[in-house]
Amino acid sequence: MDRQADLRFRVGPINYSVAWILLTFLGLFGVHRMYMGKWFTAIVYLLTLGLFGIGYLYDFWTLNDQITIRNARRR
Repeated sequence: MDRQADLRFRVGPINYSVAWILLTFLGLFGVHRMYMGKWFTAIVYLLTLGLFGIGYLYDFWTLNDQITIRNARRR
């Protein structure tokens, strides 16, 4: 089970805990996407309040995978 966790979560410049806190409290404004370096979608979230809430909910389901992909690219 520990090996599966190592494969799923990658250490990198984006911290999972910080991203989750930003998503929870400021997610409608796209602050978590700014933190991850996704500037275009962050501005879209800011102007549309998280794509009218749908993108905000989507990020709750996929945030860990998004961070893992970003951290894998930056290595």
